[in-house]
Amino acid sequence: MARITGSYPDDLDLLIEGAVEAGVFSGKSDALREFARDYFDDHDEQRVAAAVALYERETITLGDAARLAGVNRFEMKDILRDHGVELRLGLADEADAEYEAQAAQELDYADANDHEDDESEPE
Repeated sequence: MARITGSYPDDLDLLIEGAVEAGVFSGKSDALREFARDYFDDHDEQRVAAAVALYERETITLGDAARLAGVNRFEMKDILRDHGVELRLGLADEADAEYEAQAAQELDYADANDHEDDESEPE
């Protein structure tokens, strides 16, 4: 888990401290995590923009960008193209390879099987 240091207005600090004392949050870190999650849950465009920026800087893989943006890989490719970001092809590392393998295992082949039945010879 990443650690950050920041500053914010005293009144906000008092509200967070009060919420912790009231049992709303287990600590200030818990409160700040919740605030950040809520922000990105409510602001899809900013979530996507963050994922695009990180991918463009080569900080994250396509799979990570898709996960952070809350879309699948195919949608993420389209989003990156729409933002003028060049796609990096190939696997970045072992973790990316594992993600690809897991995604392939989860594919639904029901439609492909339905078409195979259509092509069988009539009785």
